[in-house]
Amino acid sequence: MKRVRRFVRSNSLGLGFGVIFLAALIGQAFAGLAEFNNQQIADGLATVTFGRYVTSADFAVDVTENWQSEYLQFLLYIVLTVWLVQRGSPESKKLDDQGRETDKQQKVGAFVQADSPRWAKPGGWRTRIYSSSLGLVMGAIFLACWSVQSIAGWSAFNEQQIRQLQDPLPWHSYLGSADFWSRSLQNWQSEFLAVGSMAVLSIYLRQRGSPESKPVGSSHHATGVEG
Repeated sequence: MKRVRRFVRSNSLGLGFGVIFLAALIGQAFAGLAEFNNQQIADGLATVTFGRYVTSADFAVDVTENWQSEYLQFLLYIVLTVWLVQRGSPESKKLDDQGRETDKQQKVGAFVQADSPRWAKPGGWRTRIYSSSLGLVMGAIFLACWSVQSIAGWSAFNEQQIRQLQDPLPWHSYLGSADFWSRSLQNWQSEFLAVGSMAVLSIYLRQRGSPESKPVGSSHHATGVEG
């Protein structure tokens, strides 16, 4: 029991967000089912069960269009903050640290430590891949989610087309449609706004005890300092 408590405490951030994620996903499923069935009734069609709804294209596209935008947000933030800085923001590196930094700063090559990750130690292609692994994985997840969104959105769009006695579109045509890009861009713009706001507002505002904030007494001009 003590080991379990220690594990929960040591991983409380990940576990906490995991629980919140599942609760929100389940809530979305039930709310989406109610909305979908209301539309079915309005169209004079039969309602569907919970199981059928959560395996439908409508539910899949609603979920994945949010997932892909979140991973795009983090991908861009991870990559752009290598080179771009924001004076006074704890979300930015120090102004003089722009770029990929030295081997000493990154603790690779001759500067590896005893507890450094295995792929940080040998150099060569393994270290080069590991040096960009976070961005690569985030990018792969974004592309996977965006691809699933395109397929699920295409299926849901064509179901609506058939209901309205209109011709369905092939997948490649759907990729250039207003429906696909509206679903994508409406999420992207909100993510970009949120990240930009966080970077700028954290210059002047504080949250005591949060690593996303500077210490309460830090100067507005202090950059790359976390509380």
